[in-house]
Amino acid sequence: MKLQDNPAQRAPLAGIRVVDFSTLLPGPMCSLLLAQAGAEVIKIERPGRGDEMRSYLPKFGQDSVNFALLNQGKRSVALDLKDPAAVQQAIALVRHADVLVEQFRPGVMDRLGLGYEALRGINPGLIYCAITGWGQHGPLADMAAHDLNYQAETGLMAVTAGADGAPVLPNVLAADLVGGAYPALMNILLALRARETSGLGCCIDVAMADNLFPLVYWGLGNGFAAGEWPTPGGDLVTGGTPRYQVYRTGDGRYLACAPLEQKFWENFLRVLEAPQLLNDSADPNGTREAIAAIIASRTADEWLQRFAGIDACVSVVKSLREAVETPHFRERGLFQAQITAGDGRQIPSLPLPIAPALRHSADRAAPALGEADPTSLAR
Repeated sequence: MKLQDNPAQRAPLAGIRVVDFSTLLPGPMCSLLLAQAGAEVIKIERPGRGDEMRSYLPKFGQDSVNFALLNQGKRSVALDLKDPAAVQQAIALVRHADVLVEQFRPGVMDRLGLGYEALRGINPGLIYCAITGWGQHGPLADMAAHDLNYQAETGLMAVTAGADGAPVLPNVLAADLVGGAYPALMNILLALRARETSGLGCCIDVAMADNLFPLVYWGLGNGFAAGEWPTPGGDLVTGGTPRYQVYRTGDGRYLACAPLEQKFWENFLRVLEAPQLLNDSADPNGTREAIAAIIASRTADEWLQRFAGIDACVSVVKSLREAVETPHFRERGLFQAQITAGDGRQIPSLPLPIAPALRHSADRAAPALGEADPTSLAR
């Protein structure tokens, strides 16, 4: 079944105004999702330089491609928040806003006169979302950190370490996105729903580190309930079984093999022509070594042909470029929508997790710095 767009359901956040003080990734991704659902997003930036991400490479028009991807469909206002007059302009914008997103360290917005307690007095319905690494309170609240630090402090890196215990440098910004942007969006939507009944807004404390713990729910459960805390390379989904492994092929590529369930395991061994390995629990390490030797005897393409049509949960590890060009994702239209740079160049926009039926239909470019007049927007 192919789901169709329902024009009557488009732009569910039309009429919602978001004032976004955030920069770089977590906050801008959150407000991008809100904009894609129809909200009006006003991005507050420093005069002259703007969001630090504008200066990144490679360029896409005047700004970086990163900035273009994360800020399409927004409006930009340049305000020097060290200037009391500019702060008053920001307050005037917030007076008529539904949502505020900020990403400063705890206490910064309070010192500027833009904290929640000050703003809810002029706008009781304001939903104030503060995204930080460690949250608004706690011993680490003021400590500088990046995604790598959050993953280290929450045990995530240890869980994904190899059998020798050496952590692998994570290349996915899980804290910024899964710990920051997505929980911020979720809580903003919940707060908007709650406001329909109460008429009141609230302050949302999004701590990126806190929100990483659900990613290792199984480790928490095993540890709390049975005292069986994860060990390097020793658990079901971290390398402790030959049924959930990455194996190298004869041509130097890799197969991701996850035949966890018995029916998949039997199919897997049937393709490998290795029924003697069926009882893997008797000698997991020996089974893993035997499978590695078998898979190393053929190329990735040969294995793909052998596994074609077989339910065994086997995939070739693709490069990002190969993944983008996969027929499945092309048919689903993940990269059909385009964004346009000032010089007319076009690239695909991000395939955001918002259903097409709920997404704003217009493809809009990222804003030029300070393109909107804060005085006119405040009316």
